[in-house]
Amino acid sequence: MLPAPAFLANPERFMAFSRWAAPLFGALAVVLATAGLWLTFQVPEDYQQGDTVRILFIHAPAAQLGLFVYACLGVASFLALVFRHVLADAAARAAAPLGAAFTLLALVTGSLWGQPMWGTWWVWDARLTSVLILFLFYVAYMALRASLDDEAKAARAGAILAMVGLINLPIVYFSVEWWNTLHQGSSTFAGEGKGLAPVYRPPFYLMSLAYMSAFGSLWLVRIRGEVWRRRAEAAALRAARA
Repeated sequence: MLPAPAFLANPERFMAFSRWAAPLFGALAVVLATAGLWLTFQVPEDYQQGDTVRILFIHAPAAQLGLFVYACLGVASFLALVFRHVLADAAARAAAPLGAAFTLLALVTGSLWGQPMWGTWWVWDARLTSVLILFLFYVAYMALRASLDDEAKAARAGAILAMVGLINLPIVYFSVEWWNTLHQGSSTFAGEGKGLAPVYRPPFYLMSLAYMSAFGSLWLVRIRGEVWRRRAEAAALRAARA
């Protein structure tokens, strides 16, 4: 039996898998998000943050997904560049707009939280600046792919840029520990007595799983669309040469 990565590297097997997996992940995302949002408005106010604590359940999962999706983009770009996996390149291209959307959501909701907490919509501290750079890497990747007409050159240039951007991921993650910052530390992997209070953990985990499931569904749908687009272009090229 083929291992999962090799199994899914075959376009026909991937299309068969994604045909049922995409709607399954989508339905799971709706269920988890519904439960998570309901609990979001049931938990009590925080003694310091008040009602603004509820933004956390939208903001933090979006920030986590922004990092996770870029890691997926980087790994897929590596596989496409080194092993010439066409499906990996399709996965990388499909991931970029989703990662940009999650990262933008994190930036916007972070500003909405920061204004009442810090008295300002934005500060140029290490965490916020590195997340903004992450968003700009997404935008630069998409712009670079769109600017080149040659598919092979665009894939190669995009893969190199995506892998360079991987350097920023540990900077984003550890920025709170490495530099002075207004941003609070980890909500999920903090030590004993730190991080989220137990009452806030169920909605946070449900929303995190909802975001992950939504990404899985949308990613599969976008990869399928990329496969169909490339098949249509190949068929049109064959017809033109006939």
